[in-house]
Amino acid sequence: MFNKVLVANRGEIAVRIMQTLQEMGIRTVALASDPDLQAEHVRRADEVIHLAGQKPAETYLQGDLIVTLAKERGVDAIHPGYGFLSENAGFAQACADAGIVFIGPKPDVIRDMGDKITAKALMKEAGVPVVPGWSGDVITSPGWSGDVKTSPGWSGDPQADFKVIANEAGAIGYPILVKAAAGGGGKGMRLVQKPEDLQAALEAAAREAKSAFGDARVFLEKYITRPRHIEFQVFGDHHGNVVHMFERECSIQRRHQKVIEETPSPALTPALRASMGEAAVKAAKAMRYTNAGTIEFILGEDGGFYFLEVNTRLQVEHPVTEMTIHKDLVRLQLMVATGEPLPFTQKDLCQDGHAIECRIYAEDPANNFMPGIGKLAFYRPPSGPGIRLDNGVREGGEVTVHYDPMLAKLIAWGENRQAAIAKISWALSRYAVLGVANNVEFLKAIVDHPAFADGNVHTHFLEEHPIRLNREVSVEALLIAGLSSQILKGRRVGADNGVQEHKGIPSSPWTLGGAWRQLACQK
Repeated sequence: MFNKVLVANRGEIAVRIMQTLQEMGIRTVALASDPDLQAEHVRRADEVIHLAGQKPAETYLQGDLIVTLAKERGVDAIHPGYGFLSENAGFAQACADAGIVFIGPKPDVIRDMGDKITAKALMKEAGVPVVPGWSGDVITSPGWSGDVKTSPGWSGDPQADFKVIANEAGAIGYPILVKAAAGGGGKGMRLVQKPEDLQAALEAAAREAKSAFGDARVFLEKYITRPRHIEFQVFGDHHGNVVHMFERECSIQRRHQKVIEETPSPALTPALRASMGEAAVKAAKAMRYTNAGTIEFILGEDGGFYFLEVNTRLQVEHPVTEMTIHKDLVRLQLMVATGEPLPFTQKDLCQDGHAIECRIYAEDPANNFMPGIGKLAFYRPPSGPGIRLDNGVREGGEVTVHYDPMLAKLIAWGENRQAAIAKISWALSRYAVLGVANNVEFLKAIVDHPAFADGNVHTHFLEEHPIRLNREVSVEALLIAGLSSQILKGRRVGADNGVQEHKGIPSSPWTLGGAWRQLACQK
């Protein structure tokens, strides 16, 4: 096993990885940008490497520098977490070239699966169901307006080339999606309902893809109405063994970003679960996958499922899998990275109970989800049986503009889905954050929604069921706010002390004035 591992990340995922490393007796090395010198992941590490700068491009994305510094510190391996360099094939190769183990799949797998066109072609060849579509190796730079650069085989005439694409779109059948070949997160994606909107969608998607990923290629895909987003956790070792660890339902999304995840999915029957799991394993074997990965599918209303993409890393939502199969996925990653075989087979795996995860963000749902910045003047997450918190912050810490505003992940386990919903709702009602805007109340409104309780979820759930925040203030919130008011007594809430007012959220106790504060304290 490794003696020293560098965690090339920050926030809650860095803290979570370090916990397993330290439990295993492995020395941990953290990275710290200027804003992160006092961050929680830095405080937890055995050693710290300071990366001068603030922005990710100056710090956590400096792959060559990170590898050089890791080698100087005698690091055996690097765990990339998720985001930043986790799916950067060049970084994985640089680690290998330096004699440092990259805890993840091989560079060529990361490279191939990062290209959605290549990934889709491989899955189709392997017999994994794919969404009907067409690529034609379409390259647009910068658009379809007389300045088109096309790959070999295209005429170079924008009018003629567009006619080919329009014909293919018609053969697929509207509505269709125009999607970027590289990247993810909904960038470079456009929904096209009718033929006359196709050209504008191609141009917009290509421009956005070029800006976000440096790659303007786009392709066409059939749009599945009211789809569910179902992903399967897979694991492969260097001995040819591959298993799936069941599914995660990730259909509650906002702007193509996941909000709430759970397992098992309320939509899957045992037969459908077995069929999708078999397809996930087949996909992983087709690419000779090693370490932790995720095969993502779209599930239609008719029960048909289709390959979407591969995430070649540990996922944000991995805790719900851990809580239902009772295995530490980071520990397994380390074992596989050292060459050990998986210590179980598919038949050894089963799920126990139900788990739900909510992503806690410093963002203002009442103000178009604008990121919140400032000091966490008061921070009291809930705890109790069946409650897990993957936390990246602490009271008094700063939330800055430079990084993703995720504060933590709150996970609840129950014997069944109903019990898990009740527990996550209870936990959210007791999650107290003061100093930055946050989405706790928004999350509670989702898990309390009747449609969520019925399991009637899909990727447009929040569009179909707009969340209106409750204007009533709970007794618990009043008590917490009353205590908090004493902490802030004599301080002006504003920019001078880094504490933001929660403007625009009438239901938030932090914005309310009057005698309730004194009343709460008397109680």
